[in-house]
Amino acid sequence: MSSTLLEVTRSSHEEVERLERLIVKELQNEPASGKDRLLQSHRVRNMIDTIMSTTEKLIEIYEDKDSARKDEIAALGGQTTSGTNVFSAFYDRLKEIREYHRRHPAARVVDVSEDDGLLKEEPQIEFSGEEAFGRYLDLHELYNQYINSKFGEAIEYSSYLDIFSQPQKISQKLKFSRQYREYLENLLAYLIYFFQRTEPLQDLDRIFSKVESEFEERWAIGTIEGWENTSQDNGHDSAQHSLIDLDYYSSVEELVELGPERLKEGLAALGLKTGGTVQQRAERLFLTKHTPLQLLDKKHFAKLSRQPIQNWMAVASQNNENLKQVALMEAKIEKLCDLLDETIARTKDNIVKKQALTYEEIEAEREEEETQAESESDDEEQQIYNPLKLPMGWDGKPIPYWLYKLHGLGQEFKCEICGNYSYWGRRAFERHFKEWRHQHGMRCLGIPNTKNFNEITSIEEAKDLWKRIQERQGVNKWRPDLEEEYEDKEGNIYNKKTYTDLQRQGLI
Repeated sequence: MSSTLLEVTRSSHEEVERLERLIVKELQNEPASGKDRLLQSHRVRNMIDTIMSTTEKLIEIYEDKDSARKDEIAALGGQTTSGTNVFSAFYDRLKEIREYHRRHPAARVVDVSEDDGLLKEEPQIEFSGEEAFGRYLDLHELYNQYINSKFGEAIEYSSYLDIFSQPQKISQKLKFSRQYREYLENLLAYLIYFFQRTEPLQDLDRIFSKVESEFEERWAIGTIEGWENTSQDNGHDSAQHSLIDLDYYSSVEELVELGPERLKEGLAALGLKTGGTVQQRAERLFLTKHTPLQLLDKKHFAKLSRQPIQNWMAVASQNNENLKQVALMEAKIEKLCDLLDETIARTKDNIVKKQALTYEEIEAEREEEETQAESESDDEEQQIYNPLKLPMGWDGKPIPYWLYKLHGLGQEFKCEICGNYSYWGRRAFERHFKEWRHQHGMRCLGIPNTKNFNEITSIEEAKDLWKRIQERQGVNKWRPDLEEEYEDKEGNIYNKKTYTDLQRQGLI
């Protein structure tokens, strides 16, 4: 009814109880298919999120940091600044209730029968065509990143599905690069996003908490597979090659390809000078491949790094922590792959079948899968032949090809923030700003993914806009001393600072 804290508290408790009843009623219904089960889980997840947000608001009310709830309870008993007056408090509250209903004439109690509509809603779950409502994984982008890297190898997609869940089989020397760390971050982000869409009722935080506790114990005693010797002190030689292992580079030209920042990190780890061009940095670092640091000319060392051995030990400690983070990401990926074991197995079978089929058989297989998916969702409408894979219209049929061209669905948009990923069609391009890949790219840049950055795909443009927004927020910051207004008995208006000074001087 009214907007008082007590009424807000009552309505919030009522909302929580209503959602709890709906969850019980929802879970009593047995889903007829996998799709129905997934939709049911997402409906329950949405209701749980609403309960949690409502409960947080109730906790703030009960904590009563501003004493507003305490004052309101006192007012119910007629306690006012002028004393206790029960009748005055009653009529004040009656007036407030009437005023509320005058301003909100349509306010009414929610009918319980209307809650059934919530149980029939179909939550919006975004799956790609390959993922097909969580039946398959879509790892093509990560597969391309793997085969084009130094730690990967040129293998078929079906073979990649066998090894992507086993990062411990990659040589430890190949895991020191930033490229491998970025690959793991992208793989972990995708698996988390996929798991949250397919298993919304699973408590991922609790799962990861258990993984981290077990990982810490095993890391301390050095029993992590593939990282057995990392937690031990490996001496100066390990520290020397912690950032860049020169055994994998046979010429200066290969080191130049690492880029200036990467070479700078390697030189700094050895206590060498980090200035100069990329070519000069590569030549200076390559000297250490065949010459011990103790025999190098002092001109190659930084002024504050005359004792490279001590520098190695400091870098070794830092690198050990970095490698620990990489190993933890691998442990989380392995756990998610265990939880998604059935989905991975179905994906492998689907890829193997497609590789063994001819084009005509692939089309027949695809139509059979679509028919099976439709039968699972109790949709008995006949499948329509769609060789060009055009989007479906409102009538369930492929849209005309001219309409496909008119809306630019064949137009490619690239986003640098997403790693130069391509999006086809204006709609997919606009929608991708809220998807996990773009959000992950913005987090890597340290920029909040707000509406201000829509339509921005360049990293430099995003950084420049964020800088301007921060500068503008500093200018528009609220300054109460100069902008808060006070009025004296004669109607004169002063800002807070002037009013306080006059009052202190006794002029007001």
